[in-house]
This record gives sequence, C-alpha cells and structure tokens, in this order.
Amino acid sequence: MNPQVLVVEDHGDTRRVLSNLLNRWGFDVSTAESLKSGLAFIKAKHFDAIVSDIALPDGTGYALVAEAKKRDDKLKAIALSGYTSSADVAVGKMSGFDHHLSKPFDCHLLRTLLSELQNPAA
Repeated sequence: MNPQVLVVEDHGDTRRVLSNLLNRWGFDVSTAESLKSGLAFIKAKHFDAIVSDIALPDGTGYALVAEAKKRDDKLKAIALSGYTSSADVAVGKMSGFDHHLSKPFDCHLLRTLLSELQNPAA
C-alpha cells in the first residue's frame, strides 16, 4: 500500500500541483483547503504524513499538526509556508512540524523528506 499523505493548502492551484506531484511520486493523496476540513480528514483516516500551509482561512497548520500528532506521534509533518522567520519555525517545531520548507519550495527536498515513508529503514 502506498503511503497516505494529507495536503492542506488553501490556494487551489498550489493544492492541485502538490497533489499531482505527490501522486506521481507514488503517494496516495487527500487534500483539504482549511483547518476544519483537515481536522475532519485526520479524524476519519490514518495518514503517514501531512504537508500543510501555516496560514489557513480558518486557523493554522500549527493547530492541525498539534492535533494530528496527538493521534499519531510518528506522523511526519512538513510545513510549506511563506512564514519563515526563526520564530515561525520554532512555533512549528513546538506544534509538531518535523520540517519547515519555505514557499516557493524545493521539490527535490520535499521528495527526499517524503521518500523515507516509501523506503523505511530496516
């Protein structure tokens, strides 16, 4: 079974591009456009990773990941955001984000971070 990834991004074009890219890389992708819809997904389904924007129309990726990590602390969480100050990164770490990539993001780095899900260390 392919790793399950939740993409939470309010910008429709970015959400579609990310979804298509991750599907091409061999991940099963679900998408959400808000904190509320992201929370509904994590309550209904298991995910191996979340790739989330920080600024969402009804809340933050910080709140989403904090809740997701309560459910599964092994979940990989990657922030994709324009919020890149050291304070933003620190809050992300405290919330449960494992990595913080700035927009525009490096596709190769994102793939490298997620590839661990496809090839877990023995």
